[in-house]
Parts: sequence; C-alpha cells; structure tokens
Amino acid sequence: MLRLLLLSATLLLAATVAQAQDLLIKHNTEEIRVKVVEVTPTDIRFRRTDNLEGPLYIVRKAEVRLIRYANGTQDEFGPAAPTAIAPAPVAGFLPAAPAPARAATPPGPVVPGDEDAAGGTVYLGGPRIGATVLTGGVVNKARESVPGLNPFLTQFGWQFETRIFRLANGTAGLFEFVPLIGGLEQGKFIPSLNALFGIRGPKGLEFGIGPNLTPVSASVALAVGTSFQYDGVNFPVNLAVVPGNGGARISLLMGFNSRRR
Repeated sequence: MLRLLLLSATLLLAATVAQAQDLLIKHNTEEIRVKVVEVTPTDIRFRRTDNLEGPLYIVRKAEVRLIRYANGTQDEFGPAAPTAIAPAPVAGFLPAAPAPARAATPPGPVVPGDEDAAGGTVYLGGPRIGATVLTGGVVNKARESVPGLNPFLTQFGWQFETRIFRLANGTAGLFEFVPLIGGLEQGKFIPSLNALFGIRGPKGLEFGIGPNLTPVSASVALAVGTSFQYDGVNFPVNLAVVPGNGGARISLLMGFNSRRR
C-alpha cells in the first residue's frame, strides 16, 4: 500500500512539473522544454527544465516561432534569423569578444583591363563616335574659316587614355588625349585635339578639364562621363562643353575601351 502511495505521489509530481513547463518552438521545428525567465524586445531568456538551477540561456526572438506557456497561453514571433543559443554572462567573467569585422572588399575595376594594383600605370584606348552642336557666336566664328558650316557636326576619333594611379577604393587619376575629325557628313574636314586631366570614381563616374585646339580657336574643354559594361566590354559615354566666342560647342561621344600593350 505504501509503495502504491509513493508511486502515485511520484506520478502526480511528474505531471505537475510537466504541466509547469513552457514549450519553446523554433522556426526550424526544434522544440525545447524550458522555464521562461524573461522576454525582452529582442531576446528570450530561459532555463532548461532538465536543469532549472543551471545557466541562463538566451535566444533571439527572430529564431523562435512561438512559446506555449504552462498556463495554456502562447506568444508568436517573427521570421527566423540565424544565431546560436548561448548562456548569459556569468558574474566575474566577460563575454567573448565578437569576431572582428571583415574589411570591405574594394570595388572592382570599372574598365576591363584596368585590374592592376593601385599605383600601376595602365594604358587604355578605343574608338569614339558622336556629334557636336555649335551654339551662339561659335557658329559665326567657325563659318569665317569654314563657309556654309552647319552647326550640327558628326565626330569620329580615338581616345588614348593613361591611368596614372588607382587608389585602393577604386578612384583613378587619368590623362586622356582625344583627336577628332568633324564635319565629314558635310564634306568638311575639321580636326580637333583635346587633352584632358581627370578623375574616375569607383562607380565609373568621371570628369576632366584640359585644352581644346581646332583650326578656328583654342579653348578649354570641360568633360563629364560614365561607363557601362555589357558582357565584359566597357562602353564609355562622355559629354564635353567648350565655351567661347559668345557661345559653346557641346559634344556627346561614345565608344568602347580596351587595354593597349
């Protein structure tokens, strides 16, 4: 009879303990019998029911799908976020230092063939085609030397580019020499020479300034541009403005680049 009473008491105690357990269900379907100690805005702190006097554990809310409490209520949480359950810091000990962040990888080269390390000189080049529009007094000045000139001219030429330096973040210093021939569609032959000193940013945006020489005048050219890549080929697009004589020459040029050896 005494044994029967002891067995009944044991079963009753086990049932009571089981009912007092909270059930933590994670997004990966893992279920853990716990005693929830605290729920913070970001974490859940608990002890395992098989060791209620043991360490305090912490798990991120994002890893937990729901908690079903012993009283029958439950809390549901958001999507999973990969992390590990770790015991809370113990008095007298400091938590392990976080792993150092990996240095950001410098941006890749913008121009194919421009892959050398920072500081190296690289020579690039390629054909250029585009158009120039003459505005204001520039048209009249040009017609003094080229009678009957239409203010819209096609341009054909070549860009010789020297990369003087390239920083670790991808910014490069450039020198560009661009000879062009304009007006062929009008039966004219109008050469121009452009020498530009500029900077290309890590995302391909570039700008430069330098002298512009034609048979009609000498001036300063201001240029801005960017580069597009398709299937490993680089396609630069540049807009240049040459002010002077009460107007300006505005040119839009495009082409492609390759490395010169």
